[in-house]
Amino acid sequence: MNRTVAIAGAGSIGVAFAVLFASAGFFVRVWDVLPEAFDRARNDLCDRLALLNEHGLISEPVNDISRRVSFHEILFDALRGAELVQECVPERLDIKREVFQQLGAYSETYAVLASSSSAIVSSEFASATPARERVLIAHPGNPPYLIPVMELVPSDYTARETVERATEIYRAAGLRPVLVRKEVEGFLFNRLQGAVLREAYCLVRDGVASVEDIDEVMRSGLGRRWSVIGPFETVDLNTRGGIESHAAKMGPAYERMGSSRGQADPWTPDLIQAVTEQRRSILPLDQWESRVRWRDEALMKLKTHFEDLPATRRTTPRVPFRL
Repeated sequence: MNRTVAIAGAGSIGVAFAVLFASAGFFVRVWDVLPEAFDRARNDLCDRLALLNEHGLISEPVNDISRRVSFHEILFDALRGAELVQECVPERLDIKREVFQQLGAYSETYAVLASSSSAIVSSEFASATPARERVLIAHPGNPPYLIPVMELVPSDYTARETVERATEIYRAAGLRPVLVRKEVEGFLFNRLQGAVLREAYCLVRDGVASVEDIDEVMRSGLGRRWSVIGPFETVDLNTRGGIESHAAKMGPAYERMGSSRGQADPWTPDLIQAVTEQRRSILPLDQWESRVRWRDEALMKLKTHFEDLPATRRTTPRVPFRL
């Protein structure tokens, strides 16, 4: 492989992308407006690669991988020959507009210009460059070398070919691209995470549970299951008859829960039908039993792993919970 990506921004997420792409065999050129950030970035890069090596998660010596990463004070030098530019600057619209203006001017005409933005949609800054058809959001799970999901969020400016090229590049790096079909603040990852966080804060506020107990329900319950199957497949497999049966039985309760938080988003018959049709296209009901067995076996493997971990993960003494 002789493929090159450029990373604009030598902060934490920029280093994480350097680890990801270099480990996948890409040459990586890192640029930052503050060259003094490079020493820390080099140290972080080596530390993360060493940790991956310690856990058997890289297939080459650390030095061989790190040699594929170079650091550049001049943006044009970093962009030369790069098929992808991964922007990793702070989450500020004014900064992103300025950076993408330069990326559009100096990058290769075929380069995908991808922003790591966590919430700002690309149409708000893509207009700063005539290369707007090459701009899209590519929001990772953090760190991307351990969490493989990659949200691709095009704007109305983005060319279909840009999405296709981005999909191929990220897959070649070992990621799993997911297409977000409409620009919404927070995309999928942070909107789903935000929904859980909002309810978690409310449960603490209302004296229902402690911070630690909520985290325990997530890591030992929902989180463990969701690491194998997502929320739609979870309820599809939890109820004989599938997701349509689950919606009929539990939909009213979930509607009441939402209403108690001022959120009136009932599962309408049309919405249930649409979700059911998508699930049945993925898993016909005559395969339901075998998929339930697969889920159980996957959780059994996780159980074996978690039993090898220390009995507690708390780093601070647990304090009594007071209403």
